[in-house]
Amino acid sequence: MDIKNELIGDIVAKDFRTAAIFKKNQIDFCCRGGRTIEDACADKNINPQAIYDEIENLNIKQDNTIDFNAFPLDLLADYVEKTHHRYVEEKTPILLTFLDKIRKVHGEHHPELFEVYELFEASSRDLAAHLKKEELILFPFIRKMVKAKISGEKLEQPHFGTVENPVNMMKEEHTVEGDRMRKIAELTNEFQPPADACNTYQVAFAMLQDFENDLHKHIHLENNILFPKSLQLEESFKI
Repeated sequence: MDIKNELIGDIVAKDFRTAAIFKKNQIDFCCRGGRTIEDACADKNINPQAIYDEIENLNIKQDNTIDFNAFPLDLLADYVEKTHHRYVEEKTPILLTFLDKIRKVHGEHHPELFEVYELFEASSRDLAAHLKKEELILFPFIRKMVKAKISGEKLEQPHFGTVENPVNMMKEEHTVEGDRMRKIAELTNEFQPPADACNTYQVAFAMLQDFENDLHKHIHLENNILFPKSLQLEESFKI
């Protein structure tokens, strides 16, 4: 898109991911979306080129042909942490702000927004704890196993007994989050905003759908690749 001549509201309508950029720079894309980036930046004393560059970076596509099965386990753990954990940490506060705003403005006519907010708020809180358990307990042990296997060192038994214990806990928590997002999808008509939805309303729903998609990829990489291979690796030390 020719973002230099586009109105901010139109830019966000075409690509909801840009909303996070405007939000970060305190540029109102909703009520004052009828301005160009240059005009908005002039009011904020911001270099518009910085905004243009951030939006342009969104167009860099990820390579969907990556063979995650071929990743060493420590590299896969790093990828999940730096890609999907970081995504959750960056997007949840933005989504909570948007969902809080639309429930207050539109909740009278769309009461389901209150439950959507409550569900996502619970999800954001539980996911934050979930990610820390992976980052501080499970992933470090996976890296230790890989290092021990390469070096031939003896693997010390972790305080949690076996890797199966945290893996089972993480999988149970994945199920809880999957169920929550499924309920949110039902309440939002599969993330379809109503006819009277403002820009913030539309962006919030688009971000929720993107959040669900990322969560599905996240859980797939862990449940179907990282966790089973970690269990196999730990078992190899018993031979």
